[in-house]
Amino acid sequence: MASASPQSASAERQLAIVSAANRSATVGPDARRFVSGVQVYPFSDGALYHVITAPERVTDIALQPGETLVAVASGDTVRWVIGDTTSGSGTDKRTHVLVKPFSAGLSTNLVITTDRRSYHVALTSVPRTAMVALSWSYPQDALLAMKREAVAAEAASPVAAGIALEALHFNYAISGDRPAWRPLRAFDDGRQTFIEFPTSLAVGEAPPVFLLGEKGEAQLVNYRLKGRFYVVDRIFDAAELRLGTKRQQIVRISRVAGDRRGS
Repeated sequence: MASASPQSASAERQLAIVSAANRSATVGPDARRFVSGVQVYPFSDGALYHVITAPERVTDIALQPGETLVAVASGDTVRWVIGDTTSGSGTDKRTHVLVKPFSAGLSTNLVITTDRRSYHVALTSVPRTAMVALSWSYPQDALLAMKREAVAAEAASPVAAGIALEALHFNYAISGDRPAWRPLRAFDDGRQTFIEFPTSLAVGEAPPVFLLGEKGEAQLVNYRLKGRFYVVDRIFDAAELRLGTKRQQIVRISRVAGDRRGS
């Protein structure tokens, strides 16, 4: 018996790889994901969503509200009826891709492209018991929304919450160059130092903070940006904000004698 040629053996291996990848990527109907008669799949890039259809039954594939349909491509447009429609209006307007097979025992695929993402759908037809409708949930969108809310809440929170005004020390002098980002003032609460910048800091490059030692040596210090404030987790006698290379801009912040509070 003749053995298979190297080319045919390689082709068989490649087919097996593709077949295994498709099986691994396929997401099928799950009883836990039905909301009434709608199967709700969690959306994931690269997933292949299995949709079961039947003759004389229309299956509704609903996209995300506000999502705009770009195109629908099918591997078999002869034995399948594929159309689209919309429901709602404004931000709630929703596109629906409608599919119906001519007979049982068919299979094909759909690629649905929108202004937000691409959906890959595997269609099969059976004699009866079609999926009425399916839609998707979007965990990544929810995560991004939560992050945006957290960032907004962080920006809206006071820079020094829970600290009495009389506990703040404003005995800092600001000298040196006068770039657009030059701080407005500096103050501390006995534990942390706060450097307040103008709103222009948000549209330009932010200068790093260097603490100055007794001999004038500079060292970087850890700090964090909160709104338009730098928060340094220590008290210092002198620090410099430096920005640039050829023509470096330097602004010095020095703690001075006295204890000017609440101003």
